[in-house]
Amino acid sequence: MNTNRFEKRINITSGVLNKIAGIDRIKGQWKGGLKISPQILGRLKTSVIITSSGASTRIEGSKLSDEDVTRLLRGLKTNSPKNRDEQEVAGYADLLGRILDHYPDLKLTENNILHFHSILLGFSDKDTSHRGKYKTSDNKVIIQNDAGQTSVLFEATKPYLVKPEMDVLMRWTEENLVSGTMHPLLVTASFVFEFLAIHPFLDGNGRLSRSLTNLLLLRAGYSYVPYVALDEIIEDTKEQYYLALRETQKVYKTENEDLSPWLNYFLDSLLIQGHKAIDLMENEKSEKLLSENQRRVLALFDEHESLSVSEIDGLLKNEIPLPTLKQLLAKLSSLGLIEKIGQGRATKYRII
Repeated sequence: MNTNRFEKRINITSGVLNKIAGIDRIKGQWKGGLKISPQILGRLKTSVIITSSGASTRIEGSKLSDEDVTRLLRGLKTNSPKNRDEQEVAGYADLLGRILDHYPDLKLTENNILHFHSILLGFSDKDTSHRGKYKTSDNKVIIQNDAGQTSVLFEATKPYLVKPEMDVLMRWTEENLVSGTMHPLLVTASFVFEFLAIHPFLDGNGRLSRSLTNLLLLRAGYSYVPYVALDEIIEDTKEQYYLALRETQKVYKTENEDLSPWLNYFLDSLLIQGHKAIDLMENEKSEKLLSENQRRVLALFDEHESLSVSEIDGLLKNEIPLPTLKQLLAKLSSLGLIEKIGQGRATKYRII
């Protein structure tokens, strides 16, 4: 494979340069102005693992809320995951936790990539035969909408080409990250798109690509990554995520190959992540990481000592779908802003 196409397909416009400059300013602000206590950072990292594991698996069709994920991960030492959704969440949380803790020592090598895949699918007995191994049969990139309907995004690389194409991609990525010849955000964006286009494994490619994104960003010095969940931002913009992949895939490996749709989506997502990090740093309050709907829910507790899900639903006049509302409450709980009291139908929430 000719690596020149990796450089040629990157169209560096003024808009791209402005986005990169904005992300790098945030990178510098975080390093220069961080005054958050290690205890709070530790809590935020735990919250990000929960949020990212839920979001990354829901992108692929999982139905577990953040509250479900929190309960699952807290009981993982004594209770094994019971179904496919729980197995995927447990595997992703395991892999992401290791990456966040050990990223300085993790390079893009075939052994590491295969090992990451083994960890990702480590809780699923059904995946024993192919975990930690490149695919041996054709696969397609399938997307699923909120109604559970699936469609083919694109056909992936043939199995016999996976190893040579992955070898070239990993070598090009490592060389550019080490040499600094190309900006690391351009390198990371190109790597993630190419990885998804190759789709080197029978299962887990999307989740693995997002965990590798966190790894490459951390290695490039974006040290706020463990404290703001990029996976959640991708879940919130899932339609744009798939559209960017589809548009870029249309000219993949042609004379007119252009990474622009994917690159712009990728940089826009990183800008959202970075702004959330700065809000966190400047205010030292978890509230600033919340979405508008999460803040709406939190504000209800200003006038109520405790509220049930149905009471919150009524106060919001049923404007937020019930599954989404439960996810919002799980997020507020994982950030330590509210706590759950009671069980079953008597369950309520209150401000901590």
